[in-house]
Amino acid sequence: MYNDWFTIGGLTIHGYGVMIGIGILAAFWLASRLGKRFGLDTDQIDNIIFVVLAAGYAGAKLTYCLVNWNQFITDPLSVLGSGGWVVYGGIICGFLGGYLYCRKKNLDFMKYFNVMIPCASLAQGFGRIGCFLAGCCYGKPTSAWYGVTFPAQSLGPGEGISVIPTQLISSAGDFLLMILLYLNLTKGKHPEYTGGYYLMGYSLGRFFIEFLRGDTARGFFGALSTSQVIAVFTFLLGAWLINRRQKEGEQAI
Repeated sequence: MYNDWFTIGGLTIHGYGVMIGIGILAAFWLASRLGKRFGLDTDQIDNIIFVVLAAGYAGAKLTYCLVNWNQFITDPLSVLGSGGWVVYGGIICGFLGGYLYCRKKNLDFMKYFNVMIPCASLAQGFGRIGCFLAGCCYGKPTSAWYGVTFPAQSLGPGEGISVIPTQLISSAGDFLLMILLYLNLTKGKHPEYTGGYYLMGYSLGRFFIEFLRGDTARGFFGALSTSQVIAVFTFLLGAWLINRRQKEGEQAI
């Protein structure tokens, strides 16, 4: 809601960037603890996180360009230089980047994926708080008591317009999902399902939160947003991963 925190010389500290930074640091911290607990190479965990961040950054921006294709063709710099991102693009490309890295280093991708995925959900929770501070990813107009308004200089819908705080709802969902994934990984009967549970849980939450979103620069396929269409496929991918694990028999991470 208040993105410009303070300025030092010509450098302005933005709340969105601070929350992204906190999310990344929290993910590193949790991944290191979980990696040691499950006997994984923590140096490789750090490397995977860097690869996932780079691939995710590129994927989120690429997907944003695709869903705003007409604007990108007309004025590429206005899209490339904007603060626009598509989280799902980042998830998919980050997933692919991590997979390719593990293949190159002869690492068991699913072991690292299951252990590290709660960390991704943790980072996403902080990232959505950043969205709230910046005003992006806002909800539909509402007159309910929980509605929020954003200042004119934010990325929100405009000063004086009360909207559903979908960013905070998403953040709460991400943190809740992180807790459930962590409990399944560390205490559940099937820790090997953790990655599949993430894909299914995040996809389900994202599909329904999209109905409350009020920002329109997201791309649509008929009545569904781009993210809802992608959510269907990522949900099915998660279900497939769990089904494959079941057929392989009960096993450790």
